[in-house]
Amino acid sequence: MKITRLFIFLFLLFSASKIEAQEFKLGKVSIAELEQKVHPKDSSAAAAILYKRGKSRIEYNDSDGFFLLTEVETRIKIYKKEGYDWANQSVTYYSVKNESRETVSISDVVTYNLVNGKIEKTKLKSDGEFNEEVNKYRSRKKISMPNVKEGSVLEFKYTVRTLNISMMRDWKFQSSIPVDYSEYTTYIPEYYTFNSMQKGYVFPKVATVKNSKSITSLNRERTLGPGHVSKTTFSADKVDYMETQTSYLAENIPALKDELYVNNIDNYTASVEHELSIVKPFNQPLKMYSADWNSVVKTIYDYDDFGPELNKTGYFENDLKTVLAGLNTAEEKIPAILSYVKSKVKWDEYYGYSCDKGVRKAYQEGTGNVAEINLMLTAMLRYAGLTANPVLLSTRSNGIPLFPNRTAFNYVVAAVETSTGNVLLDGTDRFSTPNILPLRTLNWNGRLIRKDGSSEEVNLMPQKVSADNIFMNYTIAADGKVTGKTRRQYTDYNALVTRGNISGFKEEEYLEKLENQYNKIEINEYSKANEKDFLQPIIETYSFSGNNLCELIGEKIYISPMLFFTENKNPFTQEVREYPVDFSYPFADKYNITIQIPDGFTVETLPAPAAVTMEDNLGTFKFNIASNGNTLQLAILHQINQAIVSAEKYDMLKEYYKAMIAKETEKIVLKKI
Repeated sequence: MKITRLFIFLFLLFSASKIEAQEFKLGKVSIAELEQKVHPKDSSAAAAILYKRGKSRIEYNDSDGFFLLTEVETRIKIYKKEGYDWANQSVTYYSVKNESRETVSISDVVTYNLVNGKIEKTKLKSDGEFNEEVNKYRSRKKISMPNVKEGSVLEFKYTVRTLNISMMRDWKFQSSIPVDYSEYTTYIPEYYTFNSMQKGYVFPKVATVKNSKSITSLNRERTLGPGHVSKTTFSADKVDYMETQTSYLAENIPALKDELYVNNIDNYTASVEHELSIVKPFNQPLKMYSADWNSVVKTIYDYDDFGPELNKTGYFENDLKTVLAGLNTAEEKIPAILSYVKSKVKWDEYYGYSCDKGVRKAYQEGTGNVAEINLMLTAMLRYAGLTANPVLLSTRSNGIPLFPNRTAFNYVVAAVETSTGNVLLDGTDRFSTPNILPLRTLNWNGRLIRKDGSSEEVNLMPQKVSADNIFMNYTIAADGKVTGKTRRQYTDYNALVTRGNISGFKEEEYLEKLENQYNKIEINEYSKANEKDFLQPIIETYSFSGNNLCELIGEKIYISPMLFFTENKNPFTQEVREYPVDFSYPFADKYNITIQIPDGFTVETLPAPAAVTMEDNLGTFKFNIASNGNTLQLAILHQINQAIVSAEKYDMLKEYYKAMIAKETEKIVLKKI
């Protein structure tokens, strides 16, 4: 799928004009900074980053060899109480004890305030810093800065150290608040080559210089001399090499405003990322990493905790034979195997494409991570005679994988190749069905890997329209009270979302939520059909009544014909939209509404029929209403045919919603005879 208007640049290290870096130093807070009442370029800002400077160095010592050291220092200004959250800072790090383990230290934490014209410093106390476990792989070091007020300036510094050179952190120039100055510099020895990528709509200045560096290593040798007396001699070896220093500088960066229907705002945040591409150690052959997607996925497939797990079948064979008894076609086998895996192994909510305890143990214990469940599912599908393969992907929260690298993926699903295309499956979600994946996985494209190591891109975005069919009939009383019945049928992704919403509440809580959402109506006689038959649409039926669904003015009744289903507000209000609009999946909302007007009243005004169609079959809105005596019949269609709408089509989409909402909010006027 083509990524539209997402500015992405893969660029090699290059020389550019010299960057004029400003002189910032921790501890040198000025009275002018403390006196500032509002941000000079954004008066609505609750806080701003006055400066942020980071350095990532690959350094060397005799005990560890090369290691990666990242240092970041930040100064933040608080303008309003709404900005107090910026006093809570954290650094997430990899805490498993292996070569990828990161150590984090936070220092120079100070809050500055202006008191009687003088600068007052408050340092962080020991109880303001603590560690928190995120999961079994990662932890988070947190600080809560003291004595924060409107007008405060906050400063802190953190350092991250790891032996895993490939774990260079992303640098974000942009934030949800304005950033006055952001500078990032990398120092990379000639033994390492990184691919660098910039994304977003803010372009920093880039400058590169070459530095002469050297490593001096100490050697110790012990020998036996005359009389068997040991003698230790020391020598030093010096190795000269070149280091590439690359600096990125951006200034006066506006706050990044999150918008409705954005997949993941981080996809569009101005930032630079680095991916290790080539390593050439001393006097050793080149080691290639992430050259292209094929080599990336083949490397992953060959990992012991990935590809070999697909070949293990003995642990499930006897059980699966029972499941498959009497099933002959792919259409029969696929849902049966998916249902069996979901019932047999529950997801432990850990992402990743690597098995932790392995498929066999996950099967025996009844719990497993994403990889264990979906690699197990793939193996079962293969055992059943189907052409099944794993598909690597990046979840929405992980961002769009923009260039070849092993860390781009954090999830795996299964795919069955059929004559009509791939059938995508995920055994981690209770409500998923064939080709209905959890919403978290609907993130542009994935990468299917076959047994021979070849791979191909797979479109993850749904093409089929998910329906929401609403049948409603209601009666309006002369006093304005409305009573009626609703039958609502959800298919495909709408069904998956609805089942998830229902399962999250007890029925009483769920109905109370609906009542509040639907303009304080009262719901009775509620029932559900196909709640647990996930291959069928889920259907909700209920009766309702409401006393505030009409307006009575004089001897007239004013009512929105769609009642509580009326869409009152256009979600697209920005003048300019830089990001694609992500609806997650195509959808069609259909309404068939029958209205009985009260005796003694007649229709004075009805909304006129309307039809709005967008170009390129993007979407359609149709509104028709007819009167027959005391009965009104209303038919409405709102259909969007593309899961992702490019920013170029934003103006058209905005006008479409404007016209639709204007029509939906038109009222029927009834007058007393």
